[in-house]
Parts: sequence; structure tokens; C-alpha cells
Amino acid sequence: MSTAKGGDGGIESDLSMSPEQMLELARQTAELVVQRIENLSGEGAWEGEFRRELEDRLLKPPPEESRSASQVIEEAAQEILPIALRLDHPRCFGFIPSQPTWPGVLADFMIAGFNVNQCTWLTSSGPSQMELAVIDWFRRWLGYPESAGGLLTSGGSAANLDALVAAREAANHPERASLYMSDQSHSALVKAARVIGIRPERIRMIPTDGRFRMDMDALVETVAEDRAAGLSPIAVCANAGTSSSGAIDPLEAMADYCEAQGIWLHVDAAHGGFAIVTEEGKKVLSGIERADSIVLDAHKWFFQPYEVGGLMVKDVRTLRAFASKCDILQDTIWGANHPNFSDRGLQLSRSVRALKIWMSVQTFGMAAFRRAVSNGMELTHRIEEYVEDSPVLEMLTPATLGIACFRVNPANADLGEDVLEEINKTVLARVFWEDRAFISSTLLHGKFALRMCVINHSTTWNDVHETLEVISKFGTESLTQAD
Repeated sequence: MSTAKGGDGGIESDLSMSPEQMLELARQTAELVVQRIENLSGEGAWEGEFRRELEDRLLKPPPEESRSASQVIEEAAQEILPIALRLDHPRCFGFIPSQPTWPGVLADFMIAGFNVNQCTWLTSSGPSQMELAVIDWFRRWLGYPESAGGLLTSGGSAANLDALVAAREAANHPERASLYMSDQSHSALVKAARVIGIRPERIRMIPTDGRFRMDMDALVETVAEDRAAGLSPIAVCANAGTSSSGAIDPLEAMADYCEAQGIWLHVDAAHGGFAIVTEEGKKVLSGIERADSIVLDAHKWFFQPYEVGGLMVKDVRTLRAFASKCDILQDTIWGANHPNFSDRGLQLSRSVRALKIWMSVQTFGMAAFRRAVSNGMELTHRIEEYVEDSPVLEMLTPATLGIACFRVNPANADLGEDVLEEINKTVLARVFWEDRAFISSTLLHGKFALRMCVINHSTTWNDVHETLEVISKFGTESLTQAD
């Protein structure tokens, strides 16, 4: 695109486009995305390619001169973005899927176009007030008091880090700090602990019971031993929906213990937290409202595009650890009760993350979200029923929230663990390569488990049932070959 005279006699930027061009390209982009969504269920949940092939295609010097923007968009839509795990596919059951609402997608488009830096009230009064409103929705759903608050982050990893910084500061930054989590906790918590300065040997991994919940006796014993050795416990990290099995730690008992011991209770609810909007979720997450901090991921079970995690704290003043003075920001001091979100977390420059949540809820209403979350839990219960009735499959732990873990292991087959692991790895690989569904695996106390996470709002029982039938078929064939 060549430089040209503007209408006021100035020079247009080489990086500008006319309104007509922008609208034409926006229409093309929207049509490609909608077409992808419409065709998704008829395709596989995963497509990948070897690095060498992609290097030959993409590892090239950047062009010196302009290309057709329409062709560039088409190339991205056809040759780059589809080569990935399609997390929004109705048969994507691996890891933790994510299926965004269309208003959420449009919100991200608008956010990029309006180009707001939501770091301070001065730079983003409207978006900041909207985030306060969304945070207050979270507060009410969780049952937190009016003193609570928080912020939206890139995801659970950043939110966990912000939470542990607050916990460390609340404990007055002890020199010999220790921190406690279960052996099922997400690696993000380990990373966060290291970042805030906890020595690796003082990150205590507490064993779990037969349902993969933190063993309270082991926690009490470990903390007592550490205190006797001169360590200073700064936080206990509970799980409200582990990534492996969906397990929920004994939140009420942990809250009782932490309150009595004066230890910060943090709950990682990145996967399971938004179950709180349903009646079943409120029951299984009872006690979460007593935590000092809670992490949620709206790009998981609240159906939003990446990236939008969130941190809630019972007392918003505990996030003051992030407030700092900077000469270049001296103009951003607006006044009392006008918060700068950069004073609540690690980021200064930050996107407007709340808009996608706000637009989605305003468009569909909370009743629709409750039904969508409930649907995931119902389908997960039905997986458990199917497996328990199956002559081929075995549940490894009760299905919880949106996750079911099981394996191929016929009753009375009397197969060793090594044989079972090989059989189930074969089944996993065959689903991966031969079926249009995508599942993943995990280890549960050393046992190899097939794992299905069912939280996409368009997933039906037919999607789940046909995948279970394929797993059973592959399992039966693998057993025959093993004999």
C-alpha cells in the first residue's frame, strides 16, 4: 500500500486502510469464522502436523512489500489456525476444553478495535467499572462478603501467582516460608510458589485419599512438623476441581483448620469454580466462600474465549501488595474509590477482559449459563453410569464436576498393571488417530487412566455415547490381541 494524501492534505500512514477495505475484510473474516463453527462437528477434534512440514511452509523471511490482505486472511484461516486441537469441538474431551460464545468472540474483536489499555481508571473508566461489576457477580455467586474483590487475569497461572503474592504479604514475608498443596495440584501452583520465593523443598506436596482429596491428617502433621523445625506456613492450597479427576478437597475442614492456625487458605477452582452457579455446584463446593482467595477461569466452564482467568480475595485490601508509585503514572491518581486494576495484580498494560463475560451474560442470561454448566455435570454422571454397566471398562474414581476417569479393565480379567497400561495407551492412540473425538489421559496414584472432560455447551449425549462405544470397541480388540 503506497503512501497517499489524506483528505486534510496530510499523509496517510502506510498502515492505514479505507473504511470500505476494513469492512470488506471484517466481513470476510467473520464469514470464515462462522463457517468454521458451522462445519466443526463434521470434522475431527484434532489436526496436527510435524514441525518439519510446518517449517517448510511458514519459516520464511517476512515480505518486504505488501500482499493482498484478503489472501493473507484466507491463508491464516485455511493453513495455520486449523492445525491445532479444536477445543470447542463437541467431541473434544481432552485436557480442559473451551467453547466460547459468539458474543464473547465479538467482544474480543471490539476490544482489539477500541484498543483500550485497562491499567488505570484514567485510561479506562468505563471498562474498569464494567470489570468491577463482573467481579461483583463472581462475589455474589461465591458467597463472598462485600469486602471482597479481585481482578481478571490472563488465566489460572497468573491468578494463582497473584494470590500467593497476597498470601506471602499477609504473612509479612517470612524468611523461612513454607506452602502446602496436594499431590493432585496443578503445576501452576508449584510455579507460582517458586516465583514468590518458596524454596522447592518447602513446597509440601500433601498425599491424597482414595478419591484424590487432600489428606487432612497428613496436612496437620506436616504443618506441625514444619513449625517445630522453624518454618513459617504462609498458605494452604486447596483444589476445587483438580485437572486430573475433578476432585474437590475437603473445603470446610480445610477452612476450619486454616482459621484455627492463622494460615491463608487459597482455592484453585480454575476448572470447577463456575459450577457454583448451579445448585449441584453449590453443594459440592460448600466451604469455598471461607477461603481467603479463589482462582476461576472463565475461558473454561464459563464459555469465553482465551484469555480470561480471575482472582477473587475475601478482603480486596490484601491486593495492595501490588500498588506501587511510578513517576510516569502520577497523573493516574483519580481519587478515592476509583481503583486502578494495575494496583491489584502483576500486569500494568492489560486488555479489557470483562467485556466478553459481560456481553455473553447480557445476551443469554444466567439461566442459559446454569443449564449449560449443569449439562456438563449431567453428561459426566452418565459416563459413570455407562462405565459401571460396561463389561469392558472400569471407573478409577467417582466422576466429579465435568471429569470422568476410567480405563479398559474387564472384571475378572486379572491383568497386571503393566499390561493394563499398555492396553489403555493403545486405546488412547487409536482414538487419537482413528476417531474424530479427542480424549486425554492422566495418572491416578500411578494408574494410567483414560480421561474425559465434558464441559462444552454444545456436546450431546450422542457425542459422548459414540465416543464411549469407540473406546469399548478398541479396548475389546486390544484385549484380544493381548491374549
